[in-house]
Amino acid sequence: MSATLSTMLELGTTAPFFELPDTEGNLISIDDIHAEKGLLIMFICNHCPYVIHLNEALVDFANEYSEQGIECIAISSNDIESYPQDSPKFMKELSDKYQFPYPYLFDESQEVAKAYKAACTPDFFLFN
Repeated sequence: MSATLSTMLELGTTAPFFELPDTEGNLISIDDIHAEKGLLIMFICNHCPYVIHLNEALVDFANEYSEQGIECIAISSNDIESYPQDSPKFMKELSDKYQFPYPYLFDESQEVAKAYKAACTPDFFLFN
């Protein structure tokens, strides 16, 4: 397990556009999410021990703050050849297990992660 430091986008940056498949195969774009007060984009994956530890808390957070106008999206950008447990099949199983109240999207090309400068999991980006 490596300890990679998170990076951040410059404050005031607009959230980069993306359109990615969810665990059902539906394409979801950032424009599909209507967040009144804020949008939390979470780069997570199934096998990361930090994410495993946080899954229940992330669900609780999303449920609590959606009532206050903050919406969440989770994105997995891992290479599934190196980490098969992060494949869309297992993403769906995890989403179902925890009843994710947010879309869990697959960034196969890792282009979205690069656009956000996501360096590790979990990595969080909050936009208003």
